[in-house]
Amino acid sequence: MAEPEPVLTWSMLPAATRELLTGKLAGLWGAATDAAAFDSWPTDKKRALLLLVHRLQAKGLWTLVKRVTNVYGEGGVGLEFEAWPMIASTLTRRRDFTRLFANHNDTSGGFYELDRGTAILHFLFQEGEPRRWYVHFDLYSPVHSAGSAYRHWRHEYMGKTKPDWRVIAKHLNA
Repeated sequence: MAEPEPVLTWSMLPAATRELLTGKLAGLWGAATDAAAFDSWPTDKKRALLLLVHRLQAKGLWTLVKRVTNVYGEGGVGLEFEAWPMIASTLTRRRDFTRLFANHNDTSGGFYELDRGTAILHFLFQEGEPRRWYVHFDLYSPVHSAGSAYRHWRHEYMGKTKPDWRVIAKHLNA
């Protein structure tokens, strides 16, 4: 039987990670501070947030997140957030993102990461004031290659599979 994972707390995070999160979690679900918000979540939300923060930071995109407004980690790995105004123009100008196939029926638009076949970033937005932004990991890319597009269609579109944080972490570290 596997040992239970130790409870991850704000104080256990590296200083650099706490710095990236500072000012972006307070107020979420009534929490007074970033630490209180993070510490109140179950493991799946904590791990999902950390995967996204580190991936967005590696892509130079974490600075576009103004404030996190929701986190999910079991039925998919993603977050809803308030963004700084330049997010759409930044993603539009980047050669490693495309709008091709990136929209959902219930959203106004989106962007797919181009340079990975698995564990790819998918941004979505809904028009309004303010515009609502989301980012999540898709396990397979519909735009990277024909094989990846087929796997995306088979698993995520037809199979309605939503990878959890463990699956995404495995593919990010592969």
